[in-house]
Amino acid sequence: MTTEPSFTVGIEEEYFIVDRETRDLVRDMPDGLIESCEEITEGMVSPEFMRSQIEVGTPVSGSIKEARAHLARLRLDVNHVVSEYGLAIISASTHPFAAWDEQRYTDKTRYHTLAEALQGVVRRLLVCGMHVHVGIEDEDLRIDLMNQVLYFLPHLLALSTSSPFWHGDDTGLNSYRTAVFRSLPRTGLPDEFLDWSDYKRHARILVDSGVIEDETKLWWYIRPSHRYPTLEMRSTDIATHLDDGITLAALYQALLSMLYRLRQKNQRWRMYSRMLLKENIWRAQRYGASESLIDFGVGRLKPVPELFEEIRELIAEDAERLDTVEEIDNVEGILSRGTSADRQRALFQDAIASGADEREALRAVVDFLIEETVRDL
Repeated sequence: MTTEPSFTVGIEEEYFIVDRETRDLVRDMPDGLIESCEEITEGMVSPEFMRSQIEVGTPVSGSIKEARAHLARLRLDVNHVVSEYGLAIISASTHPFAAWDEQRYTDKTRYHTLAEALQGVVRRLLVCGMHVHVGIEDEDLRIDLMNQVLYFLPHLLALSTSSPFWHGDDTGLNSYRTAVFRSLPRTGLPDEFLDWSDYKRHARILVDSGVIEDETKLWWYIRPSHRYPTLEMRSTDIATHLDDGITLAALYQALLSMLYRLRQKNQRWRMYSRMLLKENIWRAQRYGASESLIDFGVGRLKPVPELFEEIRELIAEDAERLDTVEEIDNVEGILSRGTSADRQRALFQDAIASGADEREALRAVVDFLIEETVRDL
């Protein structure tokens, strides 16, 4: 008999570290910065692949509200430490004007191995993300829910977008991070697996053949965590404002709860081809929440706000049970004011209209990101 999931939550976020004077990324971590961050956060921080990045991870949390409290403290603590060095953190999936070919990767064995294996594609990996773990202890159930929740990953991406700029250019995409990350192997949508043993059988071929060391090198949009009994969602950009990221986590948790509830009634979400799901991923990547996604059930495009009205009805019972109604209600706020990508682009255009040159406008975008990252904590 399937064990009911705990639906516990853990959130990982990656931040860029910028120089407050130049607004550019730091080329290297100042001596002692990581150690100070580790001390103040009690070990809940670690370096990332690029030396201009840092990652935080919350403890296992029994609720979304508990996870928010942990994440708010981590953002504040890390920002406090870096501020002592004349730096700041920004929570965005790309930096508005930093050059990837001027960055250096962290001097650790695993990063040297990664750089050697992936060469040019990983040298461009100047992107940050947000990963949400939800506790699904039963292994077969973890795979079943992974197969079904794929449908909603484009919707979550659309709501999260924070990477419109790359190397100082407006890419025309709301999530350019998705394009950069997709150049790596073993990314994108996972295959559909029959059960846990089917998944392990496929993963074992890659491990046993020496292609990968372990399943942490499966960088899909969603995956069974190799380290924890969780289903890890990795498809979204990182939200700039903390509460927008918490909304994404709450939606993901509630969607899994909804799918589990359906399963208890011998019902399940209809599966659609990867071809169709990829089309919605592309639309979310391109337009964020400002346009439409395909409703496969009716075979037509629907505005993202209309789709989220339907999703909120689907998960209403679950949001009540998980005590996340308030967090999920913030979907309306995101849709009304725009995602981080929308707001970055609007701020840039306003600065240009006010007489700023492009570099000045991009610096203004960084200033917005610095402020928004620690607002309302």
